[in-house]
Amino acid sequence: MDIYIIIFITLIASLIVSASQILFKRGVSGKRFSPRNIIPTILRSRLMLIGALGYFISLVIYLYALKAAPLSVVYPIFASSFIFVTIFSAAFLGERLSKGRAAGILLIFLGILIIAVSY
Repeated sequence: MDIYIIIFITLIASLIVSASQILFKRGVSGKRFSPRNIIPTILRSRLMLIGALGYFISLVIYLYALKAAPLSVVYPIFASSFIFVTIFSAAFLGERLSKGRAAGILLIFLGILIIAVSY
């Protein structure tokens, strides 16, 4: 399979897992967790259940990408989730995107780009 298709589907998996993180964050907001009630709390939260489904879908896509391409290519591309989570957090959770974080995103992006084109 063409490496660019693998990169694309890995990015899709990364987007899905990043969106799941936002759902998890919203799902835990204002809730108390303890070892005794964490599972019932998760099972009662629609956001957390959708987030878990997103994680599962992302895993299936990621495993498919791993089957088709080297881990040394797929895993760094999947690390783009760090970029997506930071951007989604600013957009959907109102978290601050400082200049330092923006610089970090740029460095991560450049690293991923170098790995992707060097294959």
